[in-house]
Amino acid sequence: MAQWLEMSYVLTNMDDERINALYPPDTFPIEIRHYLCQWMEEKDWEGFNPDQSDKEQLAQALLSDCILLLESVAEQQNIVERMKLLQITKNLMTRPAMEFAVKIRNILRQEKMILCERHTPKRTEGKTPDFEDLTFMKSIVLQLQDRRKRIHSCKENMNWEMVNYEALQGKELQMLSKKIQQLKINQKTLTKLKQCQDNFIIKMNVWQWEQHKSVIGYPFTDDLSHMQNWSEQLFAVNSNLRQEWLLIPDLPKEIGEKLTCLLQELIQSSFVVEKQPPQVIKTQSKFSAVVRYLLGESLVSGQPVTMKAQIINELQARNVNLAFDNVGELINHTAILDRNTATKTTNANFRHMSIKKIKRADRKGAESVTEEKFALMFLAEIFITGHETPFKIHINSQPVVVIVHGSQDINAVATIIWDCAFAEPDRVPFVVPDRVTWKMMIETLNVKFCSEVGTNHNLNPYNMHFLAQKIFDQPEYASDLSDSVVTWCQFNKEVLAGRNFTFWQWFEGAMDLTKKHLKPYWSDGLIFGFIGKQHVHLILKESPSGTFLLRFSDSEIGGITIAYVSHENGIPMIQNIQPFTRKDLEIRCLGDRIRDINEILYLYPNVLKHDAFKKFYTEQQPTNSGYIPVRLQTKVGTGMLFNVKSCIRLRKTLIMCFLSSSPADGMDYDFYFNDFPKNST
Repeated sequence: MAQWLEMSYVLTNMDDERINALYPPDTFPIEIRHYLCQWMEEKDWEGFNPDQSDKEQLAQALLSDCILLLESVAEQQNIVERMKLLQITKNLMTRPAMEFAVKIRNILRQEKMILCERHTPKRTEGKTPDFEDLTFMKSIVLQLQDRRKRIHSCKENMNWEMVNYEALQGKELQMLSKKIQQLKINQKTLTKLKQCQDNFIIKMNVWQWEQHKSVIGYPFTDDLSHMQNWSEQLFAVNSNLRQEWLLIPDLPKEIGEKLTCLLQELIQSSFVVEKQPPQVIKTQSKFSAVVRYLLGESLVSGQPVTMKAQIINELQARNVNLAFDNVGELINHTAILDRNTATKTTNANFRHMSIKKIKRADRKGAESVTEEKFALMFLAEIFITGHETPFKIHINSQPVVVIVHGSQDINAVATIIWDCAFAEPDRVPFVVPDRVTWKMMIETLNVKFCSEVGTNHNLNPYNMHFLAQKIFDQPEYASDLSDSVVTWCQFNKEVLAGRNFTFWQWFEGAMDLTKKHLKPYWSDGLIFGFIGKQHVHLILKESPSGTFLLRFSDSEIGGITIAYVSHENGIPMIQNIQPFTRKDLEIRCLGDRIRDINEILYLYPNVLKHDAFKKFYTEQQPTNSGYIPVRLQTKVGTGMLFNVKSCIRLRKTLIMCFLSSSPADGMDYDFYFNDFPKNST
């Protein structure tokens, strides 16, 4: 998908003829590449060749998968797009499978060549093609400036020594005029500049897209020094060409107009939200954001620029050129563009913004307030050296969800996760599909889990299998559901079967518990995590008594339980200890609780629990207070879990009941005390 992401930007500057040559409408329409981009880039196509009959079966399987995926995608589209995609699938059915596979191989190769030629850095004398183009253009400008100066000098000399040097100077002037005609700013020069600038804008868009995806946990490099250098050189070339256009007579007016348009586009693209505001913002709470201007040196000195922030809704984000009313009231919504001479950066730092109030749009159907997306728009009017007319610029933040209470946070985060994971790079704000494949969903969950917990230990296939069972409510399924469709409602609107919480609320609870209390256990592979009770029964029933594993609670948000096997009359019995929650683990850590429980001996499949968890045990620290130290201890009761304090409290209660009762009551109180520690203090 990463390759198609970059190609989608490159294609905007390619002519239709070349696009059709790359994606022939009759044999491989561009719609296949667009809708199946991730599937195509995950498969290995390099091994296919027309004369390889041994791979014919594999090619046929891939063609069948392609047809099924396109049919699935078609069902989610409007009637026009659906009919078009169905016709494409019909045509694919008649294609030879090997020819289809080879075609995809060739297309992916051609795309890589195009990306390499146009904007992938090459190690040629340490420069990229774009910087080589800029260097060449700067040399043209220098030659242009030199010849213009020589013409001017010749004219001055002719005025002083018209008689003696008329013939000589006139001849030189004629020769220089001829050369300068060859170097005049023409359409090709502007095209070259535009191409360099388009590549810069593509890279800026990719940087912003990677910033957007980093919210989930995908890798992202926030360094903008390379992009700043690039934009500064583009600005210098544009300014020099404009200067020559002003000084050289008889150049067309449209040359200056095109240079101004290019400059406007460059200035707009050089504003970037370097530090995004939090994507879930609670009203009356402080937050910050940083806007960076890559062309800070171009600003007129001594004339400070004030940037203003305002909050906009989805409709306003789509129509930025229209006048609109404020939908929210921001506090501390202005900042000055400051130049940092040490870092050579120009930033507007909004340090203590706050949303005082928000005006919401009319909701559709069952839509929640936590599904409504806004954005912060940053605006300014700047003056550039050499230009009398100010330039108006604006840049939008990533979408944000505004909440008024902390209880809305989890659902708001779900909206942001869905947006960051599944939005298209060139979308209309803030359109996002309402259904995706399970393959895309589980990749997102895995990346988010590892990023949030701060671990390199990924979800394993058993975890992914169980999560699919959970969201699709199919506890018995054994087939692959990678291409099955998951809807937004299944993710975070519909409650799970037999529960009062959604899939995301349950998953987020397990993730948060792991992040705060279980990270080292998870990273060491000691927690099985996401696994169902039926699966636990299958893998533990053949194990010796005392074999256990740790799994996230299926019925409680943010709980981890211990499942272990015991045998009664030779029959294996699977026991599930009451889940430990955040509060439990704050009182006594998981390692100590495992040490306390005598019923569990071996971590599945056959690791002694002390070997696995010894490093997590805490030792009783000596005290000089003169008191005898006490400690909590976890005990497994009959269907219940007790610690010593709980036992003491219950014992006292029963004693009071005993004292207040008569022997006629007929109660055998000794029964209640048999399992309690008699030496508790």
